[in-house]
Amino acid sequence: MDIMKLREYEGLSPFEIKDFLAKAASKVAGTSAVTYLNAGRGNPNWIATEPREAFFLLGQFALVESKRVMDLPPGVGGMPKARGIASRMSAWLGRHAEMPGAGFLGALVPWAVQKFGFDADKFVHELVDSIIGDNYPVPDRMLVHNEQIVHEYLQWAMCGPPRPKGTFKLYAVEGGTAAMCYIFKSMKTNRLLNAGDTIALGTPIFTPYLEMPHLEDYDLKIVNIQATQENRWQFDDAELDKLLDPKIKAFFLVNPGNPSAVALSAKTIAKIGAIIKKRPDLILLTDDVYGTFVPGFRSLLGAYPYNTIGVYSYSKYFGCTGWRLGVIAVHEDNLFDKLIAQHPETVQKKLDKRYSALTLEPRKIRFIDRIVADSRDVALNHTAGLSLPQQVMMALFSLYELMDTKKQYQKACMGIVKKRVEATLEGLGIEVEKNPLHDQYYGLIDFEYWARKNLGEDVVKWMKENIHPLDIVFRLAEDHGIVLLNGSGFEAPDWSVRISFANLDDHVYDDIGRAVRAVGRSYRQAYEASKGKEAKGRAVKAAVAPKTRARK
Repeated sequence: MDIMKLREYEGLSPFEIKDFLAKAASKVAGTSAVTYLNAGRGNPNWIATEPREAFFLLGQFALVESKRVMDLPPGVGGMPKARGIASRMSAWLGRHAEMPGAGFLGALVPWAVQKFGFDADKFVHELVDSIIGDNYPVPDRMLVHNEQIVHEYLQWAMCGPPRPKGTFKLYAVEGGTAAMCYIFKSMKTNRLLNAGDTIALGTPIFTPYLEMPHLEDYDLKIVNIQATQENRWQFDDAELDKLLDPKIKAFFLVNPGNPSAVALSAKTIAKIGAIIKKRPDLILLTDDVYGTFVPGFRSLLGAYPYNTIGVYSYSKYFGCTGWRLGVIAVHEDNLFDKLIAQHPETVQKKLDKRYSALTLEPRKIRFIDRIVADSRDVALNHTAGLSLPQQVMMALFSLYELMDTKKQYQKACMGIVKKRVEATLEGLGIEVEKNPLHDQYYGLIDFEYWARKNLGEDVVKWMKENIHPLDIVFRLAEDHGIVLLNGSGFEAPDWSVRISFANLDDHVYDDIGRAVRAVGRSYRQAYEASKGKEAKGRAVKAAVAPKTRARK
C-alpha cells in the first residue's frame, strides 16, 4: 500500500486499524483459496466447561426453590428461603447425580464450608438467590461469600508466594476494561491524579492505557518506561530510575505484558521495590489478566500491596469474555487512603460534598468504596456492583480453580497456547530461547529484528527508507488473508506485529509464520529489483553522457 495512504492510519488505535485489515482479509479470502485468519483478537477459542455446567444446574435447583415458596399458574414464583436450603440442595443433587455439573456443585459446598468457615445455608442461599437475580447486589461492592472466595483465588492468581499479610478489599466489575475506566475516574475525582500531572507507563502496553491519559477528562502527561526485546522484555535500571522523578505520580503496567507476553522477573520486581523505598508516595497499578498462564506468577500486588491497585479479569483464562467478569483489589492498609486524608481542607470539603449522601462521615470512606460510588456517579451507588448471576459465575470459576489442587485446568490451557507458539516458530523458520516468564498467550514478532538476521542489513536499511511499517499488517491481510495487529499501537517497535495464540485452530499457526516469511521475501525481491533498476539507470546514463574531449 502507498506510504501516504498508510500515514493516514498512524493515529488510529490498532483495534480500529484491525477493522480495515479484517475487511481486506475477508475480501481476499472470498475471492481465492486463501483462508481468512484473524489472529488480532485475544478472545480464546476454549472455555471452562465444569463451572458452566454447575452454573446451569444451579439455576434449575434455584427454580425448584422458587416454586417451593410460591407457584402460581401464570408462572409466578417466589424468592428462595435460606433455612435448610443446603440440605435440600444436597438431596436434590443426589436425585440428579447423573446431570452434568452435579459432582462439582455437590463438592464445592462442603469444600467452601471447611475452607472458609461458611454457614452452609447462608452460602447456598447466596448462590441460589443470586442466580435467580431477584435482588440488587448487597453489599453493593461485592457479595459477602463471593468476596472471600475471590480473595483466595487472587492470592493464587496474582500474588504468588510468599502470601502478603492482611486483607484486600475487592470490587467485582464488568471485566478488566471496566476496572480501568473506574480507576482512572476515581483517581481524578479524589485528586490522586490531576490535569497536567505526569504518570509513567510500562511499555509496550495495552493500547487504552496509552489513549486514556490524553483524553480531555484526564489530560495527563506520559513518561514511557520501556522494556526491550534485547532485555527479554524487562525494564533495565536506567528506565526504572525515571520513576525517581517526584513529578511522576503513578506507574501503570500490564503484567505479563500485552503484547510482549512476558511477566516481570523477580529481579525486576525487586528493582521496583528499591524505587518504592525512595519514592514511598509512588502509586502502582498492575493489570495482571494473563498471570494465570505463567507458573508461579508473582504480581506487584503481592510484592507491594501498600502502593498497588490490582486489576484482574477472568475473561481469558476461563474463556468467558462475554460474561464480563473482573475485579479491582486494594489492600486494607494502603497509600491511597493516606494520600486522600492528606488533602488540604479546601479539597476535603469538595469531597465531603460529593460523598455526603452516602454517609454522615464522608472522610472515612475508603478509596475502594469511592471507586464503587464513582462508578455509578455516586447518586446511583445503591445499584453498584456486578450483577448477581455474574457474581455466581465468578464464584464458580474461582472455586473450580481453587479445588483443582493438581492444576490440571491450568496445565491444559498452557498446553494449548504452547503448541500454537511452537507451530508459529516452525512456520517462521526460527528457534527462540525458552523463557519461563512468557505466558504464550500473545507473541510479538519484531520484524526488523527478524529481517536483520534473515534478510541482511542492506535490505533492512532499504525497507526503512522505502516502506511504511504498517505495510506489514496490510500486506498480510491483502495477500494472505491474515489479520495481525501493529505493535506500534502498543508502543512496541514500529516494525513489530502482535499475534494472538488464543483464538485460532492449532494447525493454522504455522501458516501465519510462513506468511510473515513471505512478506519478508517480497521485501527482499523489491530491494533486489530496486538495485537492478539503479544499475540499469547508471548504465543508461553512462551511455548517453557526452564524451569529453581529450586534453592536449
